[in-house]
Amino acid sequence: MSEKKSSEEKRSNNWNFILYPESAPSNWRDIINETRIEWVESPLHDKDINPDGTEKKCHYHITLLYPSLKAFNQVEELTKKINQPIPIRCQSVKGSIRYMVHKDNPEKHQYDWNKIVCYGGADLSSLCGATASEKIQIQKEIFKFIRDNGLVEFSDLLDCIEKIGNDDWFTIAVNYSTIPINAYLKSRRYKEREDKLKKT
Repeated sequence: MSEKKSSEEKRSNNWNFILYPESAPSNWRDIINETRIEWVESPLHDKDINPDGTEKKCHYHITLLYPSLKAFNQVEELTKKINQPIPIRCQSVKGSIRYMVHKDNPEKHQYDWNKIVCYGGADLSSLCGATASEKIQIQKEIFKFIRDNGLVEFSDLLDCIEKIGNDDWFTIAVNYSTIPINAYLKSRRYKEREDKLKKT
């Protein structure tokens, strides 16, 4: 393998590293923001357990999203500046972000998805949208919510979702399932009218 090819393979747009707040400067977020890149910060991992049962040190998972390829030593300049472990190439942005809350690791502590923080214009929904099976599951949850609350209007549903602050439901209802949800609500309105007519 040529030296040039080996060097190119070590370059990546996306990099991960673990950040330990106890050893980071207090303005570590400002230092990363000074790079003007998009990046994502996990919730604070303060409930992780080692294989031997001891508690892991509190830490964050950080994903850096560069607009161009960066070599290891270029990214390491940043992690050294904030006194953190070496970066590793990110194999999957979506996988890395899902790991920030242990979404695919039910045996580990489940962190709050809503506490993932994006910087520099990074958009969580485009980086890590719900999978097809997750969308179906959310649709089922929305349909159950409609039944449980006797809803028959789409506007009332959106008002309720906004009130409870469920961003996943709102995204699915507005961007992916508007037609089936509206059809379901319309069917419920029709059924409700039919039931009333039968009682008269």
